[in-house]
Amino acid sequence: MNDAVTETHLPLGTPFRGKVRDCYRFTSDRHGEVMLIVSTDRISAFDWILPTPIPDKGKVLTAISAFWFELLSRGPSPIAHHLLTTDVDAMGLPASIDRGPLRGRSMLVRCAEVIPFECVVRGWLAGSGLAEYRQTGTVCGVPLPPSLAPGGRLPAPIFTPATKAASGHDENVSFDLMASRIGGGLAATLRDKSLDVYARGAEHAAARGIILADTKFEWGRLPDGTLLLVDEVLTPDSSRFWPAAAAGAGRVPDSFDKQFVRDWLEASGWDKASPPPALPTDIVAKTRDKYLEACRLLSGTTPVG
Repeated sequence: MNDAVTETHLPLGTPFRGKVRDCYRFTSDRHGEVMLIVSTDRISAFDWILPTPIPDKGKVLTAISAFWFELLSRGPSPIAHHLLTTDVDAMGLPASIDRGPLRGRSMLVRCAEVIPFECVVRGWLAGSGLAEYRQTGTVCGVPLPPSLAPGGRLPAPIFTPATKAASGHDENVSFDLMASRIGGGLAATLRDKSLDVYARGAEHAAARGIILADTKFEWGRLPDGTLLLVDEVLTPDSSRFWPAAAAGAGRVPDSFDKQFVRDWLEASGWDKASPPPALPTDIVAKTRDKYLEACRLLSGTTPVG
């Protein structure tokens, strides 16, 4: 198991650090104004970054995103995206930067103005959608038929946007509110594009024995107005992937992500209000294996031996 990367300190200015990614905006001699996105091995749960990383997790997220960006850019309706390269030797980085820790976990992307809404698509009943459905019969305000089972398939995928939160949970909002903020035409375009990407991702996953239960996308705009799919795409951190064999049992299946971590934390006695405890070695190993399995099933390869 390779050493984990928990944080980077590159001579590219002050980074923006998310829960998982370190992002550096700079000017490359080869590509102009760009952003370097480094996926670390940090892992979060219940809105906390945990003290124990998952080795190679960042490589898995990068490999899966790169796979989807390439797949979605093909065919009669290609999806434009922000990824320029994952080859650190082709990024035009300063010679002083050690490429070793960046290999396999870095994306050089075009800079875009990120639209401040998460474009969530749900095809199956789980998460906050299930909790709302049990109370009101709706998911994000969208009425659904009665008697849908937990983990059940929706009659058709639904678009349920959310506001982007700097910390904590994003907040589900109505399509009308999204349209009032960014304009009806743009909102409708993002809805249609998001539903299309979901359908293409779900079809590919289904052929490999995986259900894409739900996912969230981010979109950005270039100065000329071109829409780009940005950030990560269809990874275990941004999506619920389930083994197809586990669906339809009247319960929400375990996901191909950090379910081992969540379950252990729930049973640990942690109050979720104070700094979280360190993860046991076996939980780390099982979680790493689950991420690698998702990558292998979806893309046919894994980023590590």
